[in-house]
Amino acid sequence: MPNGPAVPPRPGTLPGEGIGALSALALRDALARGEVSAREATEYFLGRIEALNPELGSFITVTADTALAEARQADDALAAGRPPGILHGMPLAHKDLTDVAGVPTTMGSAAVPPVPAGADGPLPAVLRAAGAISLGKTQVPEFGLSSYSENLVAPPARNPLDPALSPGGSSGGSAAAVAAGMLPFAPGTDGGGSVRIPAAATGLVGLKPNRGRVPSGGGQRDLGQFVVAGPLARTAADAALLLDAMVAEPNHHATSAPPAAGSFLQAALRAEGRFRIGVSTRSPFESRLDIALDPAAVLALEAGIVALTGAGHEVSEADVHYDERYPEAFELVWTAPLANIPLPPEGEQHLTPLTAGMRRRSLQRSAADLAGAIDVLRGFEEETISQFSAWDMILTPTVAMTPRPVGWYWSGDAAEDYALQCQYSPFTSMVNVCGLPAVTIPVYVTAEGLSMGVQLIGQPGAEADLLAVAAQLGP
Repeated sequence: MPNGPAVPPRPGTLPGEGIGALSALALRDALARGEVSAREATEYFLGRIEALNPELGSFITVTADTALAEARQADDALAAGRPPGILHGMPLAHKDLTDVAGVPTTMGSAAVPPVPAGADGPLPAVLRAAGAISLGKTQVPEFGLSSYSENLVAPPARNPLDPALSPGGSSGGSAAAVAAGMLPFAPGTDGGGSVRIPAAATGLVGLKPNRGRVPSGGGQRDLGQFVVAGPLARTAADAALLLDAMVAEPNHHATSAPPAAGSFLQAALRAEGRFRIGVSTRSPFESRLDIALDPAAVLALEAGIVALTGAGHEVSEADVHYDERYPEAFELVWTAPLANIPLPPEGEQHLTPLTAGMRRRSLQRSAADLAGAIDVLRGFEEETISQFSAWDMILTPTVAMTPRPVGWYWSGDAAEDYALQCQYSPFTSMVNVCGLPAVTIPVYVTAEGLSMGVQLIGQPGAEADLLAVAAQLGP
């Protein structure tokens, strides 16, 4: 494969025939028309999982019997003349941080008893109502803490582009499943880059919506209000379709308005708009860590600039700066919920060393420390949004390095592990702190066949614009 600005291969669809050759949007339309049955689609993807999951570790749990039963019900409903939902018969899967009725939620932790959930969480409930069929639960880091999907529950998730490498995290299992063609698309959750990081590592489009756009089930446990659910998909249109389904049910806590003209899918299909885009490689972690772009990240950013300029956008350098207190404040708020995780007696001995170390640090901090950190981050949010407002979008690398080897992060020290994560993905967490929407788009393939992406950060509520630009650059 030649290296250069190109979309990376999709192992699940190349060469691709039949269902495997269809985009998620095309499959949705074929299901709605009855040209493909829900059972056929479910059986196809279950077959892909059976063939590929032993090597890639994408799934912790596969719910084949339940999925096939739901597929039969979907086919019967369509045959009876009931109007299909927006995702009628579409297979997908949920991260194992999310409750799905009747399926254990491990949270990626050996310390959590594997008790089946009594009901769907908010996101699975919305997608089930839209007609989607869950095929199981995907691999995550323990409690979603890290940007790599390795834990003590199951084998690590691996990157389909090179199984020696990580697909990232915390939506790493889901991203690997989509990239390998085990799923047409998948929902993820993003609290510090957890959709965008694995999308960049596996060659997908990954969208982090605006704060409050999608029900994520975080509630008060998400002290910084960082987490929002978003789509992982092969194309911008596929991501937009899934986002439409995610927001289909009224979300009374939403803080962002719907797109101005129609659905997110319509915005992606129109692919309209020319925007002022500021480019920055500054990171809020640079005040404490050596943040350096490896050559592939530089080439990806250059490829992104060329592609955006070629599409008619005005691209210029963005002179931005960040509060030097950000690194400590973010780490404190990010890890604070670990102090309150409900562990059974002697459960702590079953935690990963990273989680155990971070939890001990969080237990040593006071309420005043937490309040001060939140205050720093709220000031960071206001100042950063103000700076970004000079442009329609901000362009950054998504990650600073090519995908890391499985096992690369852990050296025996929690602080070093965390620092390596920040150096790998130094541009993503600030978007969660600010509550802004952002999308990662694959724009470059290395000589080794690895994917590198760029991140576009939008104005508040501008997911439709981001999807339009992603569609302009994508397949």
